[in-house]
Amino acid sequence: MTALSLPRTPGRTGRTAELALLVLAVVLAALGYTAVQISVTGSPSGGTFSYALGLGVLYGAAHLAVRRFAPYADPVILPCVGLLNGLGLVMIRRLDLASAESARQQGKVIPRADAPLQMVWTVIGVVAFIALLAVVRDHTRLTRYAYTCAAAGLLLLMLPAVPGVGATINGARLWIRVGPMTVQPSEVAKVLLMVFFAAFLVAKRDVLSLASRRVVGLDLPRARDLGPVLAAWAFSILVLVRENDLGSSLLFFGIFVGMLYIATERTSWLLIGLAMFLGSSFAAYHVFAHVQARVDTWLNPFAYSSGNGYQLVQGFFGMGTGGIFGTGLGEGSPGTVPYAKTDFIVAAIGEELGLVGVMAVLMLFLIVVARGLRAAVGCRDSFGKLLAGGLAFSLALQVFVIVGGVTGLIPLTGVTLPFLSYGGSSVVTNYVLVALLLRVSDAGRRPAPAPVSPAAARAQLADAPTTVVRR
Repeated sequence: MTALSLPRTPGRTGRTAELALLVLAVVLAALGYTAVQISVTGSPSGGTFSYALGLGVLYGAAHLAVRRFAPYADPVILPCVGLLNGLGLVMIRRLDLASAESARQQGKVIPRADAPLQMVWTVIGVVAFIALLAVVRDHTRLTRYAYTCAAAGLLLLMLPAVPGVGATINGARLWIRVGPMTVQPSEVAKVLLMVFFAAFLVAKRDVLSLASRRVVGLDLPRARDLGPVLAAWAFSILVLVRENDLGSSLLFFGIFVGMLYIATERTSWLLIGLAMFLGSSFAAYHVFAHVQARVDTWLNPFAYSSGNGYQLVQGFFGMGTGGIFGTGLGEGSPGTVPYAKTDFIVAAIGEELGLVGVMAVLMLFLIVVARGLRAAVGCRDSFGKLLAGGLAFSLALQVFVIVGGVTGLIPLTGVTLPFLSYGGSSVVTNYVLVALLLRVSDAGRRPAPAPVSPAAARAQLADAPTTVVRR
């Protein structure tokens, strides 16, 4: 029986399957870590046991939290996420070793290793995962805080643009400095805005579904109902202008249009959103120099191989070197790709695990997205359906944007790959996203209360104590 067709039986059976898959995820991640250590250092280090033990404790705690607070939730999502996160830690450790070796050869100071810090962020992410499951027992209560989520999301999204608060890294102003660390608030804003989008679209769904006229088989919306789409489009352009980031702009507008389509089932909204995106992209290409540079690099990366296209070309070479089955963990040279731990971790996976490894990673993401959409279909309330559908779609869109950029399918936008790329904000937020998916899944898979027969109702009334009122 495949992962996509595991038994739907709620309760103990689903949790047992989840535990078995989590154990498998820990074993595979530990084997990968061991392979890296042996290939690079010649022998497994003591850190291998600590790594496996740490993952086991984390995933065990997450499993117990799901068993306690969401016993009917989907048993496949968490193990897939655990395997992705474990593989991400293995690749970051591999790249840490590559950076250290390169520094030694050049006589430079060995840079700080990022894998331990990523492990700390993973711990924080799992704690946030458990806390959300414990606090949010009913996802429908989030509708009470829809506009609060919208205000907080917009504030977080625009916070990096505030002078003295935001930090510019690699040309994009997406971070804020908190002491010695940098935090990307747009990751948190993404989840908050999806909660607002779901509540808003459920409330306005009937209005947005109305059609003014039918043109070429499409039911076009009324002109006065275009306000939400225009507002989302204008805000995405504002993000592009103020923060110099094409990826976040595309992601937020795409999520809103996707959720709008899920809410109304109107193809015309998709076409309107696509037309607005293409129009704004054409204008951005001629107005913003950084957008033009990325598009030109995408169209002809080898013409800019010594400048803007160097990262993309090195990624191509790395994946080409890996071929079908890869060079093996620790046997390639993924450190030659700039920012391989963040934007280009797919290229590192493609070099050392080959096309097979990349396809396995994409399949894990596909399973998570498919199970998320299944949770949306099974949910009994409209808000839960739309929230789970939006969360699953956002994950799919983010994977498409970054993998498409690294492989040359679309222009590179610099979005992180969930659970795999180095970055604390991304890991923590995506664990919160998974917790929300499991909360909706638990509500949808939970057995409905058995209906009370008329005879049983009469018996309950007969057994109920009566109160005599004396006048």
